[in-house]
Amino acid sequence: MTPLPKRRWSTRRQGKRRAAQVATRLSMNRCPNCGHLKQTHAACPSCGIYRGKQVVAVKTKPAAQ
Repeated sequence: MTPLPKRRWSTRRQGKRRAAQVATRLSMNRCPNCGHLKQTHAACPSCGIYRGKQVVAVKTKPAAQ
């Protein structure tokens, strides 16, 4: 059997605890090669370039007819 708390947590204390667990937004920058938004310190999802080098092979989408 696992240990159980002796008393109920107040809603104020519960709110304080949950306030520290807020998700933060990812920081985004523009790709210097193609200009699309990309996550910092990651390869660009549209062109596959990171720090001036091609690191990811990107599939091209077929043209719309």
